[in-house]
Amino acid sequence: MKTRVLPAGDAAICEAASVIRSGQLVAFPTETVYGLGANGLDSEAVSRIFEAKGRPGDNPLILHISRADQLRPLIAGEPSELARRMMDAFWPGPLTMIFPKSACVPPEVTAGLDTVAIRLPLHPVARKLIAAAGVPIAAPSANRSGRPSPTAAAHVLEDMDGRIPMILDGGACAVGLESTVVDMTGTAPRILRPGGVTAEQVERVCGSGEVDPAVMRPLAEGERPRSPGMKYRHYAPSGDLTIYEGGEGDVIAAISAAYDRALAEGRRPLIFALDRHLAAYGARRVESLGADEAAMAHRIFAVLRDADALGADVLFSEAVEARGLGLAVMNRLGRAAAFHIVEV
Repeated sequence: MKTRVLPAGDAAICEAASVIRSGQLVAFPTETVYGLGANGLDSEAVSRIFEAKGRPGDNPLILHISRADQLRPLIAGEPSELARRMMDAFWPGPLTMIFPKSACVPPEVTAGLDTVAIRLPLHPVARKLIAAAGVPIAAPSANRSGRPSPTAAAHVLEDMDGRIPMILDGGACAVGLESTVVDMTGTAPRILRPGGVTAEQVERVCGSGEVDPAVMRPLAEGERPRSPGMKYRHYAPSGDLTIYEGGEGDVIAAISAAYDRALAEGRRPLIFALDRHLAAYGARRVESLGADEAAMAHRIFAVLRDADALGADVLFSEAVEARGLGLAVMNRLGRAAAFHIVEV
């Protein structure tokens, strides 16, 4: 299969919509990351997503809609008052909500669960594509399973060349992390995957909210994932990644010592650090994570991919405080490191 990369103009979007309707796959930009889309009501088309990504079948997908009124046919019953508040506050945007599913949603989308995850993206290309296709689009991130998520069309091509017919190039993604996933089936919102909409924002809108403990730990044996990104090692570079948390000076000293040991062993180490700490590592190889949590969110997947391009086989990263947007950053770093976190 030849994969075409097309600038995301109106003609290309119309062509991509036709590809979706025919049961094939299209990678497209959203404000979070690039998605790998298929007709979300077509079981066979959805199965092609899992095949192209090498994605385990028990990892559910998100359905993307272009207007809020497209939600109702996909869910069982009416959205709750809290869900309506969330929709008013955060849609369109980087928020996915989980509802009881209706009978029209194929089990391949939900990994056999009785709930469905739904998002109304902000990116104009994504919304135009969904509207032109005339169906909800099922779409995980457009990368090989386990790899860092793509925030540019070139990242998609790295992983998907020859696996899908088309990539719509809409430039770099603005947010850089996948959407926040919130379970709305209980009495209070429950965050299953943090993202650009923070736990603090959810609490301000709803008056309550909680973060699932699995956000910062692996799932226990036999524990079933209720959201994309919960079960498996994700976002991982080729090199082994360790995260260090503690006082700034202690973290810098511990990472520097670990780097030097790795170098003495003949390995190719690389450090991920905040801008204000770069000089403290001297001549060691360091990749900038940015100035703060927002910059880290925007850069983290590109930095993880850069590590592979640089040939690094062992990586050491500074931690940030797991609150606000920092919780989403630490969730992604933690899963990339298989939660290998060292306290110093």
